[in-house]
Amino acid sequence: MEIFKYMETYDYEQLVFCQDKTSGLKAIIAIHDTTLGPALGGTRMWNYATEEEAIEDALRLAKGMTYKNAAAGLNLGGGKTVIIGDPLKDKNEEMFRAFGRFIQGLNGRYITAEDVGTTVADMDLIHEETNYVTGISEAFGSSGNPSPVTAYGVYVGMKAAAKEAFGSDSLEGKTVAVQGVGNVAYTLCEYLHKEGAKLIVADINQASVDRAVNAFGAVQVDVNDIYSQDADIFAPCALGAIINDNTIPQLKAKVIAGSANNQLRDTTHGDIIHEMGIVYAPDYVINSGGVINVADELYGYNAERAMKRVATIYDKIERIFEISKRDGVPSYVAADRLAEERIARVSKSRSQFLQNGKHILNGR
Repeated sequence: MEIFKYMETYDYEQLVFCQDKTSGLKAIIAIHDTTLGPALGGTRMWNYATEEEAIEDALRLAKGMTYKNAAAGLNLGGGKTVIIGDPLKDKNEEMFRAFGRFIQGLNGRYITAEDVGTTVADMDLIHEETNYVTGISEAFGSSGNPSPVTAYGVYVGMKAAAKEAFGSDSLEGKTVAVQGVGNVAYTLCEYLHKEGAKLIVADINQASVDRAVNAFGAVQVDVNDIYSQDADIFAPCALGAIINDNTIPQLKAKVIAGSANNQLRDTTHGDIIHEMGIVYAPDYVINSGGVINVADELYGYNAERAMKRVATIYDKIERIFEISKRDGVPSYVAADRLAEERIARVSKSRSQFLQNGKHILNGR
């Protein structure tokens, strides 16, 4: 892998390799862009087959966080860490404390958080060595479980998508097919049920399905049949890459809005559903409530303030649809442009400020 060539092509700022022989730490921190502020992104621990695979994952995820944070309106850039190892076998206190010292050494350029394979307890160990970490225990001023906040963001984003598709953001009487009924989706179902929506649910975990059926009167269907339901809205809240060649022909919903990451199998599938007239709420925008919530910890966490910021996901989704119509592009492209335009504006403003400063100095 030609690392510098890759970094130059996609405009990455920094790649940091961290190793600690005593604890077995092998970590890679990727910082994509800090135009808007320090890079924020979680620490993922995974048993990667090769070091190159780990590097590629860190770089890909870091760029994704740049766009997610920018589109969410946060004054934060994008970064990500991957730790090479089995999260079930290889963790130890020394590892995360050593990693915390590496983060501290970046002097605020990168702020981490929980991700796949890491936990709140791991973040607490990192916090022993640095303050540049979010998602720690509530005893240290954390925002706590992010699932309810993420669910609220998906709910308001879904309302904005419904307004685009049906002319009204009311979900009363609408049928929503929910794929996956985990912690985020269960709370989403609670919001939908309170508004009077009809729920169809599917999950590989029968206990999760039973909970939704009993609490909300949801109708259960087989996991393979969730796509073809006669629903107004399809809410993917489980696996990624579920909008693909096999599932698109089955869809009857006019709206796709859910919490799952990387919902499009490929960008071509975003083009296809756009041509079909399906209103798609881009995943990294509609599910950004979690990162908005943990980002509020950087100011001294205030739940009311955080929820107000999460509520603006409605406005972000509306803006994406405006850009989509303005430029004649699918909404997934419009979401990228929303992020890119914000970064470009801040970058231009900063350049002008620096240039003006030079003129003042030269004038003296």
